[in-house]
Amino acid sequence: MDGRDVDRALTEALGVLVLHEEDDWSVQAGPLTWTCRETAVHIAHDLLAYAGQLAARPRDGYLPFDLTVRPRTPIAEVLQVVRAAGGLLSAALAAAGPEARAWHWGPCDPSGFAAMGTAETLLHTWDITRGLGAEWHLPTQLCAAVLARLFPDAPPGEPAAVLLWCTGRATLAGRPRRTSWTWQASLG
Repeated sequence: MDGRDVDRALTEALGVLVLHEEDDWSVQAGPLTWTCRETAVHIAHDLLAYAGQLAARPRDGYLPFDLTVRPRTPIAEVLQVVRAAGGLLSAALAAAGPEARAWHWGPCDPSGFAAMGTAETLLHTWDITRGLGAEWHLPTQLCAAVLARLFPDAPPGEPAAVLLWCTGRATLAGRPRRTSWTWQASLG
């Protein structure tokens, strides 16, 4: 996976979210305990954190910075922050060679950071749209790519449904909903 996947995920996410800028984003985001607004800020935070990791390439931990979005920032501007953070991750991915490694619970290559950025964007957009009552479906090809990179032991099935199951958001054909999970971004 690479920056083009992150860009496609952002296009999908922002395409639906901008249609609901005037909705009440103080409601819970689907199965999460965060509000829809907090979840959007979280997307931006993770995309920026992944970009920072790739740019600095630390070997043993996350860089000591956080993204802060002012509490009264309108949703339209929060979504601009998401777009900006995604753009920074795409740029960092484009600049990093395939041999680059940065820490994410072990050495992680650019493909892993692209997969995580794509997953965070898609999954949390799903959470937000559930909270807002908006109709939106996870894109099949991007879900399949995320599963292949981050969940190599995922069961067979429709990629969106399997990704939702892998991340504890849904049941899957006779399998109980997961209560804990991790993805495998690190190479070692």
